[in-house]
Amino acid sequence: MTTQKTVKVQLVRSPIGTKVDHRATVRGLGLRKLNSVSELQDTPAVRGMINKIDYLVKVL
Repeated sequence: MTTQKTVKVQLVRSPIGTKVDHRATVRGLGLRKLNSVSELQDTPAVRGMINKIDYLVKVL
């Protein structure tokens, strides 16, 4: 059995007032409201998205 590694991400700051592409990245990670949590596959693409908006999210 191959189990996929996952990463949980929580939106801790509002994306209001940030760059448009940063807001699009937040939505691309599946985060909507403040403190919402999304569980995603741990891939290099997802890691890059998290690094791009590291000031808005927290990895759980």
